[in-house]
Amino acid sequence: MNLSLVTNKKIIYMKKHIIHLILISFCINVGFILNSCTDNLLEQAPISDITPEMYFNDDAQVSSYVINCYSMIPSGDRGTEDVGDYDNTTDNQGSIYFASKMLRFTPTQFKVADIGGDWDFNEIYKCNYFFQQVLPKWKAGKIGGSQINTQHYIGEMYFLRAYAYFKKLQKLGDFPIVKTLLPDDQKILIEASKRSPRNEVARFILADLDSAKLLLQTVAPDGNKNRISKLSAQLFSSRVALFEGTWEKYFKGTAFVPNGTGWPGKDKEYNVNYEFPSGSIDGEIAFFLGKAMEDAKAVAEGVSLTTNTYLLQQDASEAINPYYDMFAQTDMSKYNEVLLWRKYDNGLGITNGKNEELQNGRINITRGLVDCFLMANGLPIYASGSGYHGDDSIPAVKQERDNRLFLFLKEPGQLNVLYPTVAKTSTVPVELISPIVAMLPRTQNSATGYDIRKGINFNAATCLDNSHGSVGIIIFRAAEAYLNYIEASYEKNGNLDGDADKYWKAIRTRAGVDPDYSKTISSTDVSKEAPNDWGAYSGGNLVNATLYNIRRERRCELMAEGLRDNDILRWRAMDQMITTPYHIEGFKLWGPVIQYKYVNAQNNKTYLKPNNNVSDKSKSIYLRPYEVKTSSIVYDGLTWKMAHYLNPIAVKHFMITSVDGADVSTSPIYQNPGWPIVASQNAQ
Repeated sequence: MNLSLVTNKKIIYMKKHIIHLILISFCINVGFILNSCTDNLLEQAPISDITPEMYFNDDAQVSSYVINCYSMIPSGDRGTEDVGDYDNTTDNQGSIYFASKMLRFTPTQFKVADIGGDWDFNEIYKCNYFFQQVLPKWKAGKIGGSQINTQHYIGEMYFLRAYAYFKKLQKLGDFPIVKTLLPDDQKILIEASKRSPRNEVARFILADLDSAKLLLQTVAPDGNKNRISKLSAQLFSSRVALFEGTWEKYFKGTAFVPNGTGWPGKDKEYNVNYEFPSGSIDGEIAFFLGKAMEDAKAVAEGVSLTTNTYLLQQDASEAINPYYDMFAQTDMSKYNEVLLWRKYDNGLGITNGKNEELQNGRINITRGLVDCFLMANGLPIYASGSGYHGDDSIPAVKQERDNRLFLFLKEPGQLNVLYPTVAKTSTVPVELISPIVAMLPRTQNSATGYDIRKGINFNAATCLDNSHGSVGIIIFRAAEAYLNYIEASYEKNGNLDGDADKYWKAIRTRAGVDPDYSKTISSTDVSKEAPNDWGAYSGGNLVNATLYNIRRERRCELMAEGLRDNDILRWRAMDQMITTPYHIEGFKLWGPVIQYKYVNAQNNKTYLKPNNNVSDKSKSIYLRPYEVKTSSIVYDGLTWKMAHYLNPIAVKHFMITSVDGADVSTSPIYQNPGWPIVASQNAQ
């Protein structure tokens, strides 16, 4: 296949696509409600008359283009099937929708693609096009309007390019660093396809975020936290640095880090003599963890946590709980802890299915996550004197536990609606006994029997029928910075400094748990935690009790916020599943309390669910949602291969960058560890 022909088509498409993007001045894009756009599109020149030279001439045009690129940030709408950014394919959640990402937990279903995959530059090109057009005009003083705002918008684009690159780092590791638009020249394009070592990619991301922090305002121009701010950039920088620092620590010496044994980059001339900027892999680890601490502290010191009253509002006359409501409001700008959120508005037709999913019990957490929560006295549930009431029923499992479990785990009889409306809604006003797998109607399914309410708004008007919901969605909040600092501090120094101590106690106090984490650590038996928590492992070995409890805190505080997958990958937390399958479990199905009931909507009667719709008692007394039918591809449990820590690169990308379009060995691209360059093949 002729590379230049393929590239010609790609470049032409890219140019048309980008020009189309810059011509449209959106005031609302992917759910964001923003106020800096042009009000009257009719006053703009006809599309056919506009050229790049006529665009980016004032701050409104610059802002408009940036807004279009906000789609790079996942919506966080749990009503979507964008499972790559949620927890359904981890040990935290189960789902009635068997997502394609679950294929990675099988030995034969996760395969190399022929075309497509994660090796694309669409988002990166959008960012680079912006810089190519805007930076020269900005430096020459040729962009009109507010210079402060223009500077901020440029900072946003540095953030967005960092975000686009971080997604590549997570999925592919080593990746080409492309800072400019490339000409349609075969030699240049092949040269640009060379993969930079992953630590260099991470350093590039952090450099972009450093640029963003210099340009961004502490409070974005919109004033309501719907646009990226300096605080968001600092938090994201800590996330990136912690990801790379811990990845390199736990994959050190393997093919998954530069210069490790079997690293495929060594097979290419351009990487054969690679040397770390800091001199060693240990130097890189220290650099990234130090950076994570620095940026996390900048946020944690300046942003306090939202207050928790420890009560779940169950009557319109009762006071709200700010901590609960922070996740469930239509206006999240009033919460100091929230740094960036996505706004929705029914009147404008910008809606989501978040509240509907939660109302109907379709966000389901696992027994492993439920058991992970401590007792309010700070003891694990198995510890002597913990006061644990068992898991024969949902009320029992919540009793005297961590307040986050009390607030966010639904139980039958609770009210989900306190403020009704005459409009048709998708609400479930009173929580029912949780229906189990494959029950009718589909909207009332529950995968695990443990259903969460984190994000349910009690006003029925925010959950109109057919996913017309208006509850906001948090993108970044400061609690993550507290957790990032705690973990980075311990991973880097082997101990908890004064700031880590302060942040951990603040998180636990807000959670209604005894702040004395040392008591928890001394009472923790990691071998008892391991059967239900992948975070108990790194590289197939159990971690120590202190590190485990740091990971436990993160797991509980960030429940259902889409960060678990990021964590279990960087911790190298699935090696043990190479030899020992893992079984996702839900509530106690076969206990003294019959829990496999459902209410028939037609006659309002309660029925026992047929046994063939639930997992076999001989397998476990706990519900196993993926082991109900023998046809399930993980009927015998979830397994792992080392290669699955990274995704494979599709064959087509090797072909079009090879010398003759056929010999993949002449391509500058190298495949990820353990994966062949053959379509439809499994990892080794």
